[in-house]
Amino acid sequence: MADTLYTAYTLPNGAIIPNRLVKAAMEENLANGAQQPDSALFSLYQSWAKGGIGLMITGNVMVDRYAMTGPGGVALEAGSDLAPFTQWAQIAKQHQARIWMQINHPGRQVFKAMGGKNLAPSPIALDLGKHSSMFSKPQAMTHDDIVDVIHRFVTTASLAKQAGFDGVQIHAAHGYLLAQFLSPLTNKRTDEWGGSLENRAKLLLEITKQVRQQCGDKFDIAVKLNSADFQRGGFDIDDAEKVINLLAQYRVDMVELSGGSYEAPAMQGRSADERTLAREAYFLTLTQQLVGRSPIPLMLTGGIRRKAVAEQVINTGFALCGMASALAFCPHLPNIWQTQAEFAPAIPNVNWQSKPLAGLATMAIIKRQLRRMSKGQLPQTNDSPLWSLVLDQINIKKRTQRYRKNLGITPA
Repeated sequence: MADTLYTAYTLPNGAIIPNRLVKAAMEENLANGAQQPDSALFSLYQSWAKGGIGLMITGNVMVDRYAMTGPGGVALEAGSDLAPFTQWAQIAKQHQARIWMQINHPGRQVFKAMGGKNLAPSPIALDLGKHSSMFSKPQAMTHDDIVDVIHRFVTTASLAKQAGFDGVQIHAAHGYLLAQFLSPLTNKRTDEWGGSLENRAKLLLEITKQVRQQCGDKFDIAVKLNSADFQRGGFDIDDAEKVINLLAQYRVDMVELSGGSYEAPAMQGRSADERTLAREAYFLTLTQQLVGRSPIPLMLTGGIRRKAVAEQVINTGFALCGMASALAFCPHLPNIWQTQAEFAPAIPNVNWQSKPLAGLATMAIIKRQLRRMSKGQLPQTNDSPLWSLVLDQINIKKRTQRYRKNLGITPA
């Protein structure tokens, strides 16, 4: 019997992914001062390309350089130089993997120190307890703001296609702008963009529709969707099922199920409600109800680091199995599993009392590994969470100053 993880998968549009293992998106923060990919990202993606992965999904590529999740992020807009993006796609695809560009807008999840735009469906600030001051209260978006965001997503997707990317993943999870519209906790609008789930989903649906119209039937279109917000009264699994059914009319090729936000970082194994998450394949139990009923193929991501668990995901009925942290510590994991089925990379676990700080420290440790690989070095598993967080904050401060200077944003 063929190894289920290493059988090819044919997307609804006819494109073939050589195996079922996916490098899911991570916050890489490795762009240059012009918010473009360069040798650092090229080197990193070359490591994953050589590692045997079937599909790579880039870290956040932002649709507006004035609305970023972090100062080292990549932005792709009208007028951007496409040459470095073309090179990025070519490097990722050199060993037959496909590559999708994850396209995103942070909405209210913009650090106050960044400046720039801080927009949201409704003027509701992030609640991170004593750390809430890291973010400012957002402005409610006008109709013109919403039209502008739709245009930006479509433009970025079109440019990704021109640069040679096989598809895009529209990010509607993790508390970013499109997830903010979907959640009744953050969308209190009374116009056509708020109220019923159909209205709250309208922005995501309109973007998906126009990307499909602009980029054609053969371009891969995926959506990253929360299975749940993991906050009482928020977007839940039944809402996710309804949104998937609404998306099907636009011939979406894949929906990746994840969960959580900055307030409830379930994507790192932590939640803010009574649910307890498994240490691996966090969302598998929660999302199994969707597999048999979804009209769109599904991909599951969340803490997967063992081959047996990845196989369980595929055998449950998911089309693809996404991994992130595991590939930050072991970029060649797909190749290793072909001969060492029991191998599992060691991944540090930060168990601090403050969930937001633990989440930041976890991201800081992962970003250290990505930076090492971007320099041709090997990952390490013994980094101090506290020291990693300190180094990351220093790095973010330097990059933030560079970002504000380059964009002419007045000093904080």
